[in-house]
Amino acid sequence: MQSLRFKAIENLRSNTEVTVKSSVKITGIFGENVFTLKTARQFLSDEAYKSLVSSTKGGKKIDRSMGNQIANGLRAWAESKGVTHYTHWFQPLTDLSAEKHDSFFTLKGDGTPIEEFEGAALIQQEPDASSFPSGGLRATFEARGYTAWDPSSPAFIMEIGNGKTLCVPTIYVSYTGESLDAKTPLIKALVALDKAGVEVAQYFDKNVSKITATLGWEQEYFVIDAAMANARPDIMMTGRTVFGHSPAKGQQLEDHYFGAIPERIYSFMRDYEQEAYKLGIPLRTRHNEVAPSQFECAPIFEETNLAVDHNTLLMDVMARVAKRHSLVVLLHEKPFAGINGSGKHNNWSIATDTGINLLAPGKTPKTNLMFLTFFVNTIKAVHDYAGLLRASIASAGNDHRLGANEAPPAIISIFIGKYLTEVLKQVETRVGGKFDEQDEAMLKLDIHKTIPELMLDNTDRNRTSPFAFTGNKFEFRAVGSSANCAINMTVLNTIVAETLKQFKKDVDTYIEKGDKKEIAIMQVIQKYIIESKSILFEGDGYSEDWAKEAQKRGLANVKTTPLALDEYITDATKKLFKSNDIYTHAELEARHEIMLEAYIKKVQIEARTMGELATSLILPSAVKYQNVLIENINGLKASGLKEASYSSQLRVLEQISNHINAMSTGVQHMIEERKKANVITDTRQKAIAYCDNVKGKYFDEIRYHVDKLEMLVDDTHWLLPKYREMLFLR
Repeated sequence: MQSLRFKAIENLRSNTEVTVKSSVKITGIFGENVFTLKTARQFLSDEAYKSLVSSTKGGKKIDRSMGNQIANGLRAWAESKGVTHYTHWFQPLTDLSAEKHDSFFTLKGDGTPIEEFEGAALIQQEPDASSFPSGGLRATFEARGYTAWDPSSPAFIMEIGNGKTLCVPTIYVSYTGESLDAKTPLIKALVALDKAGVEVAQYFDKNVSKITATLGWEQEYFVIDAAMANARPDIMMTGRTVFGHSPAKGQQLEDHYFGAIPERIYSFMRDYEQEAYKLGIPLRTRHNEVAPSQFECAPIFEETNLAVDHNTLLMDVMARVAKRHSLVVLLHEKPFAGINGSGKHNNWSIATDTGINLLAPGKTPKTNLMFLTFFVNTIKAVHDYAGLLRASIASAGNDHRLGANEAPPAIISIFIGKYLTEVLKQVETRVGGKFDEQDEAMLKLDIHKTIPELMLDNTDRNRTSPFAFTGNKFEFRAVGSSANCAINMTVLNTIVAETLKQFKKDVDTYIEKGDKKEIAIMQVIQKYIIESKSILFEGDGYSEDWAKEAQKRGLANVKTTPLALDEYITDATKKLFKSNDIYTHAELEARHEIMLEAYIKKVQIEARTMGELATSLILPSAVKYQNVLIENINGLKASGLKEASYSSQLRVLEQISNHINAMSTGVQHMIEERKKANVITDTRQKAIAYCDNVKGKYFDEIRYHVDKLEMLVDDTHWLLPKYREMLFLR
């Protein structure tokens, strides 16, 4: 019987390219499946439309009396496009989205069938709250939870096959009010940033009434043939290869990055892009990434809440569209050893409702001072809450990347470039640390001269920095490719909000003592620069020297998820989130528990997969080839040949035997450690046991011997598709 591996290779010859509509103008399809305000104008009454606009743009709650009118308009629009069902689309704490479909169809009291969509169904639904991760906030016998409409993210129509469903973005909370999703805390963090940011921005412009955080994510991913993936149980179960020897050619020639996109992948890209455009996802960029079979896409910047929804939605769209092309998208942070893994670079900035990007200096000294204020406050926030920012990107998958000489290190630092480094140095070293009216004009002039009017290219790029300033935004480069952006964006926006609140208090203190406003601002900026300069680093974050230097500076280097997550439950973190109304103490404890459980389960699944593959696939293949060698050696020996004539076979036989024994012993020891870990009742200690004693001790050891066997066993006996096939055969 032919193995799945060779069937997959054979099937590549018969794969036909999926036809994708050509010459489709993006503007002609963009947002066609989204209930935009422009669309709403056609389907809503004036009063319903005004209510929706005041909610989406002004942040006001929609009057429930308008709910029925908006729901009827939504249904009319959806039915005009062939929709029969609707769902509340939400983001539970699984890094995925969730949905439960209901039809517009119902029966009246007399049995008459009708289609309806009432305001109550639009505004609120009640999914089971005990079957999603809750960290103890909900028990099996306490199942009630609520989804509530988020009007700031427009409803959309999802097309799956020949079916269409109206999706209403919602938050998800428990019966007792705790958030059970990723969206609710993010919205609260954006509100906190808005409030704190406006108060500081009004030092410079009294017309500012709203601050908005923007996000432009860059999504990296791998694409491989579906038949190849199906022949790899580890990919199907864990999203990555737990075994696999590096091919002779990987990424060392650097010929894949920005290279010509393979035709089959190009067809897939065009297909998922068109689906994304219909959903209003403003994709702009596509290209080959560094590793073979790795690619990237990126959109135009959007408001953070909408950008997060669009990224979550896109990951789902990509996975579904890939099936049409007999492909599989891998979003795991490290699907293949020996080549680069995948991240998600979150480009973050803040803007005013007066049209000013607060992380880009303007034309005047006043706007430059405003830029410097928000720039330094962001640096201070990252410095003071570096551990929490590190915790926000912690996961079993991302542990493979951080500090692995392919991604930013686990040490949180900030790169700002030589020009801004010089600016901060000038402010920091102002004689005596004092600013007076005589210095004021000169100081403003110095800053104006030093910072160009437009800062788009006055900093170099530093791929090794986890948090880099790139001209008019900060790029958080350490986020994992499969992560929900809401988690780290909640933390980033909260810590900046908290720092801005403290900044205003500090400035007002100087003003109350008699300092002019500009002098007071500069005094606090200088203080913040001095307090946070240890977080600034311009060099190679991959180097061992940086790890030593970071330790001297007092910067943490937490390389594993179980320890990184401790930051979520410190007193300082609880105070931070409580004072900004983001998380209660119970919600933080619950999230800590959920993330630890997720880590345990993922490592446990990987361990079980390794054990199964080693025992049921690798061992039989190696033993079969071992028997072939034994038969050959015995035949040569029986023919009277001297041992020297079959010494190579003996050597290979001995190597195979040694690797089989070491692999099997390692698997047995790993199973024993897993059994020990499973009886630990404390979740944190259990996660540490899985990290240190199961994964840390045995994953690499077992893999080493399996990968050596792959190079020794006859290729026709090896059942798992090899790296060279998965990465290069399309």
